[in-house]
Amino acid sequence: MAKPHSQYICQQCGYSQVGWAGKCPNCGSWGSLVETVISPSLSLRKNKNGKSISQSTSKPISLSSISSKKTARITTSISELDRVLGGGLVAGQVVLIAGEPGIGKSTLLLQLSDMLAASYKPSTRAQAEGLPATVLYVCGEESASQIAVRAQRLGIRNKSIQLLEETDVDSVTETIDTFKGQSLQGIVVDSIQTMTTPDLSGMAGSVGQVRECTFRLTNLAKKINVPLFIVGHVTKEGTVAGPAVLAHIVDTVLWFEGDKSLTLRILRAVKNRFGPTDEVGIFEMEDKGLICLSDPEKVFITHLRKEVAGKVVSCIQEGTRPILVEIQSLIVPTKLAFPRRIAQGIDSKRFELLLAVLTRRCGLPLYEYDVFVNVTGGISVREPSCDLAVCLSVASSFLDKPLRSDSVVVGEVGLLGEIREVVGEEKRIKESKRLGFKNPITHKEVKYVSEAIKRYIK
Repeated sequence: MAKPHSQYICQQCGYSQVGWAGKCPNCGSWGSLVETVISPSLSLRKNKNGKSISQSTSKPISLSSISSKKTARITTSISELDRVLGGGLVAGQVVLIAGEPGIGKSTLLLQLSDMLAASYKPSTRAQAEGLPATVLYVCGEESASQIAVRAQRLGIRNKSIQLLEETDVDSVTETIDTFKGQSLQGIVVDSIQTMTTPDLSGMAGSVGQVRECTFRLTNLAKKINVPLFIVGHVTKEGTVAGPAVLAHIVDTVLWFEGDKSLTLRILRAVKNRFGPTDEVGIFEMEDKGLICLSDPEKVFITHLRKEVAGKVVSCIQEGTRPILVEIQSLIVPTKLAFPRRIAQGIDSKRFELLLAVLTRRCGLPLYEYDVFVNVTGGISVREPSCDLAVCLSVASSFLDKPLRSDSVVVGEVGLLGEIREVVGEEKRIKESKRLGFKNPITHKEVKYVSEAIKRYIK
């Protein structure tokens, strides 16, 4: 059998050549040549045009003949991670976790490894043969001693977690094959940008290496039905480093975000073949690792119910979960030719639009003042449900008159100053009332922002 070899293939036109060149000789595209492994086929035949094509044994299957069965889930014992994954892991699922350096990816995966090994329930055969549960943690960036220091800080002393210092993907796959006699619960590769294969001459992190290593690890995980977690680097633009096909190869792409100067961490599903992509997991980073926040209102809402001008409570919806947030505004006179408009936690362009509505539709002379607005707790609002809350917060700060402490404000504001209904409004109001905010201000109570300012800011 002939050994696989590598060629440089143009990603634009498909032209292949043996040597690398910065410019494709066929289409003239710069930087489009990517090193790719070429595996010769054993059975080739000719088509009508005389080209060689591989013989295929696959046959079409009727859609109605395929039986649909419920996918079995493997709980990770981390409630927020299970929520994002859609109820837990699926056997053979490949998950890519990306995020900025130091955000907590390795910490989360080390805690996950501990939970997978601890929650393992062996089968009758495994109990008879005394096969222990094992989670393989491939250390590509850090040494085993560095992982051990982190595990000691997190209080993890699980003997079933096996550490492997290796960056050769072929050696990793051979090591995984040696665990056939044991019950392998999961595989963690930290990170895919450090993995290489000798079949390609490119350096670690190159497009060809990342794509080929991910492809081999994914095929192995599907073959042995073991969940695989892959850590991915991010670029300065905030995207996953490597080829775009990386996100297409894996089953799930998770994005870990948050301000490293704060304790809040948010896990989002960008892609998920086995569940929804609108759920988020909320964690709090502490000395002993990531703690799941089942009631995030404790982080986002001030504990004191004191009535202060500029403070307004609103309710956003992350996935299916309503979360109460606090919006604070501050207005001070300015002597600058162009007053400052600074927004933290909301889109700055959306903020300027709302200020224009307050100036034109409500008669507030904000052009003579610096306006600052902040969403407390470090969370970012990505939906227009807080438009009315921002407007009332700015008006309250400008007039120096507070709202009632039990008020919750939900609504979208249009350019005409009208208040519009938002998605899941009833669910948001119900959750707010459960937490003690019994005075809702929505489109049902008032129709225009000017009317809301006159009625509720006294």
